[in-house]
Amino acid sequence: MNISLRALRYVVATADFGNLTEAARHLNVSQPSISAAIAQFEAEYGVQVFVRHHAKGVTTTIAGTRIVNEARLLLNHARDFGQNARAMADEVRGEIAVGCFWTIATHFMPGLLSAFAGSHPGITVSLDEGDQQQILDAVISGRTEMALSYEFARPEEVMAEQLAELPPYAVLHPDHPLAQRERISLADLRDEPFILLDLPHSRDYFMGLFRSVGVEPQIAFRSRAYELTRGLVGHGRGYTIQNVLPRTQITHDGGRVASVPLTDTLPPVRLVSLRLRRQAPRPAVEVFARHLKAAFAPGGIFEPGTLSPRATVR
Repeated sequence: MNISLRALRYVVATADFGNLTEAARHLNVSQPSISAAIAQFEAEYGVQVFVRHHAKGVTTTIAGTRIVNEARLLLNHARDFGQNARAMADEVRGEIAVGCFWTIATHFMPGLLSAFAGSHPGITVSLDEGDQQQILDAVISGRTEMALSYEFARPEEVMAEQLAELPPYAVLHPDHPLAQRERISLADLRDEPFILLDLPHSRDYFMGLFRSVGVEPQIAFRSRAYELTRGLVGHGRGYTIQNVLPRTQITHDGGRVASVPLTDTLPPVRLVSLRLRRQAPRPAVEVFARHLKAAFAPGGIFEPGTLSPRATVR
C-alpha cells in the first residue's frame, strides 16, 4: 500500500469536519500536512475525494463518500490489529461504536453495556443514538459497526438478525375504565384521544395498526419524545400505543400508567441487530454481537417473557 494509515486518518477527519483547519486542529497536525496527504491520495488513485469550496470548507464527491466509508473500516481493523497483536494470547481488546434507536436505548442499553463491561473489560463501547434513518446511515457510512434497532426501512446492504418480537400494547391512565380490562381492542379506543409517538417509520407503524382494523384514531397530540407520550397519558390526556414497555409504570414526573394487551391480530415490531452486509466483523464486534444475541435468548437478561409489562402501579 502506497498510502499510509496516517493519510487515511487525514482523509476521514477532513470528511468528518468538512474543513481542513478543523481536521488539522483535531489531529494536532499542520493544515499543509493534511492538504498534501489528500492531494497525494487523489493523485495516487486518480479519483477526486473532495470538492473545495472557497472559504467554506470541503464536501465529499460521490466516489469520495465511498472511499471515506471504506477508509473508516480499514482504520478500525488496523486499530484492532495493533491492540490484539500487543495482547497476543490475552482476551480480545478494542473499541467499537454501536448505534441504537432512541427509545430502545433507554430500556435495554444500560443492562447490556453494564453486563458487557463486566465480562469483557478489554473492549470499550461507544454508543450512538438516533432515529431509524440516522441509525441506518451510521451503519452504512461505517461510523458504527453494528446497531440495535427495528427492521424498519432496512436497505439490502444492511443485514439484520432478529433478537425479539415486541407486540403493541395500549397505554392508558390507571383510572380509565378500559384500564381495568384484561384485554381491549383498538375499536374500543376509537373515540379516545390518541397521543402519537411521531418518529419516522414509528408513526407509519402505529397508523398502520389502526388501518389494519379499520379504525381512525383521534390524534390529540404528537411528540418525538417517548417519555413525554407516557407522561401525558399519566396526566389523563389520552392513551398511546407502545411496544417497548418499561419495568415500571411510573412516569418521569411521578404519574402512573397502565399497559393493556390488545385483542386484535396486529404485527409486532422486530427488534434486530444490524450490520453492514459486505463488512466482515472485527473480533471485538463479533464478541459484542454474541453478547447481544445471548441477552435476548432463553436464560438471558431480556429473555422472552421478561419483556411484557409489569403489574400496574396504582
